[in-house]
Order: sequence, then structure tokens, then C-alpha cells
Amino acid sequence: FLLQGGGPSLLIDPMFSEICAPLPFPSLRRKVAPPCKIADLPEIDAILLTHAHYDHLDLPTLRKLGTDTRIVIAEGHAPWLRGKGFSRVEELAWHDSTEISPGIRVTATPAQHFTARTPFDRNHAHWCGWLVEGAGCKLWHVGDSGYCPVFAEIGRRYGPIDFGMIPIGTYLPRRIMRPMHMNPEEAVRVFLESRCRRAVAMHWGTFQLTDEPMGEPPILLEKALREHAVAPGLFLVPEVGGHWQVMPADFP
Repeated sequence: FLLQGGGPSLLIDPMFSEICAPLPFPSLRRKVAPPCKIADLPEIDAILLTHAHYDHLDLPTLRKLGTDTRIVIAEGHAPWLRGKGFSRVEELAWHDSTEISPGIRVTATPAQHFTARTPFDRNHAHWCGWLVEGAGCKLWHVGDSGYCPVFAEIGRRYGPIDFGMIPIGTYLPRRIMRPMHMNPEEAVRVFLESRCRRAVAMHWGTFQLTDEPMGEPPILLEKALREHAVAPGLFLVPEVGGHWQVMPADFP
């Protein structure tokens, strides 16, 4: 996601590579082209990274954006990124915050997931979501997460949230994926419990990472939204490259 408003331009988990893996496995080639080229992006003031999985922390993309670009990441990853040549890295623990620019603050929010780059570094660092506050609005990127009680806590602590980015894919088989990835019905529960005013669905349809058909998540999301009586237009399934304007709740 590219977030713009209140001054800075932020990227969350930018991923422009063709394959989300350390080796060129054909099965992990992207199914949908990026919405633009890196050269088309505005000047980026900071990159927010949720964790180190290859579909979220893409070293080729980060290097093209510039090793001197400010990076904010979940705690435990900064030494590794500095060792890769990135000079402006800041890590945050859950509920800690940092100011990106005057009036724009980001906070690491809890999630239930894991992180690794190799078979030997699983959970040597942490993972998170990102709450971005400024210009009278709150935007929240959930990060990767299984469904858990923390989302009701986030709603109590940070809600209402003006705009959420909520994952709906990578959930089958459930006996394996349930602790780390929510399904569409759980995503609707997260939407409600976190007190989002609006949201878009993410983390589906670009890479075939798990067993569900590529087109299934939005179909099940629509069904869950009806079952939970969520009004049409509040939780959207965007196309890659979609854009939205987020205004404060009290804007006339």
C-alpha cells in the first residue's frame, strides 16, 4: 500500500518482484502485475515492514527504493537489515510509536503470526500491524495474522479506525493455517471488533501460497458480510492499483 496525506508518502510491505521466494520457484511467481513501476512512485519518506517473509520484505524492491530510505519494522529485524546495507532502520515493539513527520505517527499493533527467512531463524524477530495516525484520520494495516482476541483489544485501545487493510486469503488447509492466517469470515469479525469505519481486503490473489482457489476469498467475504449484516460498500474487495480517499469522521 502507498499512503499519502498530511505531508509524507509511506509504503507498507512493498513487493515488486516476480517471485516471493529465495529461489525462482515457478509456483511462487506472481499472478497479477504490480500497479505501477517503482520509478512511477513519488518520493518515499518511510517504508513500514510488518515482518520478514518474502512476500512482505522484498530485498530487491527495498534496494531499488534506496538503502538510505527510512525503514520502520517490527522489533528484532534491524540488525539484519543494517547488515544488508540499509542505513536508516528503526524497530518497534507492539504498541510503541514513532513520528514519521510532524503530526504523522505510526504505532506497531499486535498480531498472531510468525517470521522467518530461512529454516534456521524462525521467530528470531517479531511481526506486527501498523496504525498510521495523522491529518485527523487513523489508518490500520493488520499485517499477517490469524484470528485472535487481540483485535477486540485493538478496537478498544485505538478505535474507531477510519480505514482498515485486512487480509482475507492464504487460509487453507485450516489445520495448518488457522494460527497464522484468517479466513474471510474471520476477517469480517476483525473488521467489526477493531471498530473500522471502512476497510479493503488484502493478501489474496497475487501469489498462490496455499490451497484455496485464487478467486475464492472475495466470494466467501461477500457471504460473511451479508451474514454479519455489514452494509454494502464498507468492506471492499479492490483490484490491484485501486485507490481511496479517507476523510476524518467529522468531515462535513
